[in-house]
Amino acid sequence: MPEIRPIKDLRNTTEISELCHRTNEPVFITKNGYGDMVVMSMETYEKSLAKLELYQKLAEAETQIKNGEDLLDGEMVFEDLKKKHGGR
Repeated sequence: MPEIRPIKDLRNTTEISELCHRTNEPVFITKNGYGDMVVMSMETYEKSLAKLELYQKLAEAETQIKNGEDLLDGEMVFEDLKKKHGGR
């Protein structure tokens, strides 16, 4: 269930920060009864960005497949990375 707080609660930054870290979810801030802002921990924000980037890459890959573009072989990519970075 999303946490929704009025903007006046931002006066207590410590409480909002603790809530963001405890729930690992964004906190929705309202102003005059309407959605105004979203506050979240840096960790939650970075995870959201990483997930968005993954979805974008998956969408690009699906487009490449639909267009019949040549794709890289996953095993070959990992072998090249191991050689380049000294993997086992």
